[in-house]
Amino acid sequence: MTDVLVDGESLTPEDVEAVARNDARVEIPEDARAAVRASRERVEDVLDGDEAVYGVNTGFGSLVDTRIEADDLEALQTNLLRSHAAGAGDELGREAVRALLLTRLNALAKGYSGIREDVLDLFVGMLNEGVHPVVPSRGSLGASGDLAPLAHLGLVLIGEGAARVSPRDTERASGEPRADVDGERLPGDEALAAAGLEPVTLRAKEGLALINGTQLTTGLAALALLDAERVLRAADVAGALTTEVTMSTTANCDPAIHEVRPHAGQAASARNVKRLTADSEVVESHRNCDRVQDAYSIRCLPQVHGAARDALGHLREAVEVELNSATDNPLVFDGDSVDSRASGTDRAAVVSGGNFHGEPLALRLDYAASALAELAAISERRTDRLLNPEIQEDHLVPFLSPESGLHSGLMIPQYTAASLVNDLRSLGRPSTDNTPVSGNQEDHVSMSAGSAYNVREAAEKAGTVVGVELLCAAQARELVDGDLALGAGTGAVYDLVREVSDPVTVDRSLAGEMETVADLIREGLVDESVARALGEGLE
Repeated sequence: MTDVLVDGESLTPEDVEAVARNDARVEIPEDARAAVRASRERVEDVLDGDEAVYGVNTGFGSLVDTRIEADDLEALQTNLLRSHAAGAGDELGREAVRALLLTRLNALAKGYSGIREDVLDLFVGMLNEGVHPVVPSRGSLGASGDLAPLAHLGLVLIGEGAARVSPRDTERASGEPRADVDGERLPGDEALAAAGLEPVTLRAKEGLALINGTQLTTGLAALALLDAERVLRAADVAGALTTEVTMSTTANCDPAIHEVRPHAGQAASARNVKRLTADSEVVESHRNCDRVQDAYSIRCLPQVHGAARDALGHLREAVEVELNSATDNPLVFDGDSVDSRASGTDRAAVVSGGNFHGEPLALRLDYAASALAELAAISERRTDRLLNPEIQEDHLVPFLSPESGLHSGLMIPQYTAASLVNDLRSLGRPSTDNTPVSGNQEDHVSMSAGSAYNVREAAEKAGTVVGVELLCAAQARELVDGDLALGAGTGAVYDLVREVSDPVTVDRSLAGEMETVADLIREGLVDESVARALGEGLE
């Protein structure tokens, strides 16, 4: 695995996954280091003056007008971390903490935070040596950044707080994935020492630079985005297989239809279904049948899946921008580069602003959660069409059980899918809420972290719903003439499902198989199977 370059400019969601989930190493290039050194020199220049500069020699939040004496500036930064480390709830899992470390490191590496190079190197060491701060999951309002979670992370850099150590060279001997939370919980200084690292002593501006930013939201969003995109592609696969085994038509995916309503996502889903079912003998077997139209859950697949695809594309745009943005406050610029009035000197300008506000992500995350709810909803409706004796096709049997009545077949997996769809519709929209804090100085907040948690949950649950459809569609395939071949893509995924789940001939508990099929989606194995069969992946 290649190292991930952390330069403040080029980090991608895929890079976040490589580091957070697959333990890719990180390194900082020299040009980013030079920018960081220049930014710190500007802070030192400001410190030589007498002007009050927020975040450098003043209090924080509603205490902005309180001037701090020079002898207390280092204590101010340490006190900031201690006071703001007031999170609650379950601790973040391993991958979330690694995403948090990486995205904060990348924001600092842009060179607008006034932090020293030594602090960046400690971030690098923690990621590469597997030191993972214990970070409570709750406490962020998504404005002034993800303050409480980042403060818990920051405590470990000064040898306080707590962390878990899981070195990279600890192999997963059994082949099992890493536990979500692994390693012994140690005090921060002991965790650093176990990895051969030493804490730093914070100087002026550095504590605030560590905690002001949207990195919890952004890191979670990057990982959830990739998960959601996998679910979306799998939904195209499941829908295509359902189309085949219900003897439905792929005429609804004809390019001519989508050229006259040219939404990009809609056209992409239509192309995916066509590619997945290419050369399907099942589709050809009833091309001239007397059915006029299919139900909406099949006929409108490109339109609904496409709308979800466009929503996730909108989120991806924001995540890619946010990953490579300077989101703390205040920001440190060259004195000649800022037109507006700013604190500082001729050579340096320290400018207060609001780049820490999570609204650009919060609104799109809520939109994405809604899109995943709809994706799951249409998948569940297709599952019902496979099972429901009142509406299923003549070649199918009630609940896909060879002896329905004596056996319930796949009746109850659809119940679970319906329950999860209800959960998805009940997630709420955190970005529409607001609770002022800090003596009403921070009077509008985004709640973006809550939105990110929702998308993570939505991707997980939608993946299970789509997995249920795949399981049921594979069972329905057993009731279609076995001499008729499926499409190249759908056939490959049917074979993949059958590797982990045998046809249902008599009742058995399907809970484990449902989860295993959903994992095929989450782990990218459905994508890999399709790519091998078609020669390239889906859009």
